[in-house]
Amino acid sequence: MDTKVDNAKLAESSKVKKLIPYGGYYTSKTPGHDPELTETGPGTPMGEYMRSFWHPVCMSIELGDTPKFIKILNEELVAFRDKSGAIGVLHAHCVHRGASLEYGAIQEHGIRCCYHGMVFDVDGTCLHVPYPKGEEKEAEKFACSIQQGAYKAFERHGLVFAYMGSPEKEPPFPEWESNFTVHATDKLVPYSNFQHCNWLQVQDNAADNYHPTALHNSANVVDENYQGTTFNEVGAASMEVAPDMQFIPIHEGRGLACAGARRVNKDRLFIRVQHQALPNLSLHAYTSEDGAAKKLFSRFHIVRWTVPVDDENSKMIGWRVMGPNIDTRGIGDEEMVGYETIDFLEGQVAMRRPERFGKYKLEDFPPIPPNHRERDCYKDAQQAPGDYEAIISQRPIAVHALENPTKFDAGVFLFRKLLRDAVRGSNPKASAENFYDWLQTVKGAPNSYCSGNVLEVAEAATIEEEIAQRRSITRKIVQILTESDHMKGDVRTQFVMEGFEALEQSAKK
Repeated sequence: MDTKVDNAKLAESSKVKKLIPYGGYYTSKTPGHDPELTETGPGTPMGEYMRSFWHPVCMSIELGDTPKFIKILNEELVAFRDKSGAIGVLHAHCVHRGASLEYGAIQEHGIRCCYHGMVFDVDGTCLHVPYPKGEEKEAEKFACSIQQGAYKAFERHGLVFAYMGSPEKEPPFPEWESNFTVHATDKLVPYSNFQHCNWLQVQDNAADNYHPTALHNSANVVDENYQGTTFNEVGAASMEVAPDMQFIPIHEGRGLACAGARRVNKDRLFIRVQHQALPNLSLHAYTSEDGAAKKLFSRFHIVRWTVPVDDENSKMIGWRVMGPNIDTRGIGDEEMVGYETIDFLEGQVAMRRPERFGKYKLEDFPPIPPNHRERDCYKDAQQAPGDYEAIISQRPIAVHALENPTKFDAGVFLFRKLLRDAVRGSNPKASAENFYDWLQTVKGAPNSYCSGNVLEVAEAATIEEEIAQRRSITRKIVQILTESDHMKGDVRTQFVMEGFEALEQSAKK
C-alpha cells in the first residue's frame, strides 16, 4: 500500500464535502500521520537526524542506587551513575542473553547484570565475566569479544545529556550564549514533564505563538473555575493580547525567530522573540511580562528540549531560568520546578498541582497517569485546560493532512519545513554535518535570538498605520539581532540595546 497516496486521497475526499451540514460521514475517515517528521526510531529519516544531536534524557535526581529504565528515540535504555561518579547510558538488554540491566547492580565502575554477573563499563566495555576458577583466561577472551551498546553521557545543571549518534561524528555540545546564561545571577533549575503524544506536536506548540490568546486567556475558563492556567492569573495580561507575528528563518535555516508584537497600552509595545532551533530546542523569553515598564533585551526564561520517547510519547525537559535579572516581577517559584512539575502555568503535565503537591514532595517521583483521560483531575482539566490538554488531545500522533491552518499557524508550518529541508538535504546548511561545522566555528556557543522587549512606542493614529508600525519595528528587532550575531557577551549586549534604543527613538519621530 502506498501510504502517502492513500493519505492524500483520504484528505482530499474529506475536504471536498466537508462543508455539508451534518456531514460528519464525509470527514470520518482519518488519514495516517506524517512518518517523515514524526517517527524517530533507528533508521528513520528524523530518527537518524535527531541522533546527530545531544539530548537531555532524564534528570540527575532520577539516578539513585538502582538503574533508571528510560526510553528515548524508541530505544530501551538504562541510565545510572556508577560509584565513581561516571554516567552510563546503555542499551537496556544485556548483550549476553538479553536480561534488562534495570535489574543490574551498580558497581564502582559500571554495572553488573543480574542474570549471569557480567559487568559493563559506561562505554560498554565488558569488564568482567564470571567463569569457574582456573578458567580466567577464557573469561578474559570472551569479555573481549562482546560490547554492550552504550552512549556517551554527562550531567549539566541537574540534567543528564546523551549523544546517540555515530561516535565518529559526535558534535560539540551547544552552549547557547555560553552555558545558557547571560547574567551572573541566572540559575538553571531542571525539570522533566512527560507528554502522552508524539514529540512534534509538543514542539509545534512552542512555535504556535498565537494560542495563548485563547488557551491561556481567563475569559475562556469554564464558570470561573480558575486553576492557574492563564496569564491573567499571574498578572501578565499583555501575554493574552493577540500578537502580530513575524516568522523569520535564522542561522541559515538552522532555526526560526518567532517575533510577536503586542500592544500593552497606548504608550508601550511589547515585542517578544522566541527562538526555535533544529531539531527540538526552544528558547523562551519571559512568560510573566506585564509590560509595566520599559525593557530591552531580556533573555532566557525557559530552555526546553522536546525529546521523543517513542512515536506516541515524549518528554518536555529542560531548565527554568531563575533570578532577578530575568524574573523582574519575582513570579518564579523554584519549589514548583522538577520532576512532573513546572511553575510556568498550571496544565503543563498530566498531574495538576493539588495532586502533585498534595500527595507528593518535590523530590518524589509520582506515578505518571497512563493517558490524558484516566486522571483524577480530568474534570478540572476540562474546565481550565492547559498546554498539556491541547497538545495531547490532538491524537497520539497528530494528523497533519486533516489540519486547516490560518496565517497565524505560519510558525508551525515554517518550522516543519525547516525540519523537512534538513532531513531531506534540501537545505545543506541544516544538515548534521554542517551543523557540526557551524558549532565548531562558533566555538560551541552560538548566540540566541530569544529576547523580551517593552518599547515606549505610542499607538499610531490609524489602525493601518499601527499595523505597519508594529510590523516594521518587529522586523527591525530581528534585523538588529542578526547584525549582532558575530559578537559575544557584553559587546553584543551593548550593540543590541543601542540598536533597540535608536529604533524606539525613530518610532517617536
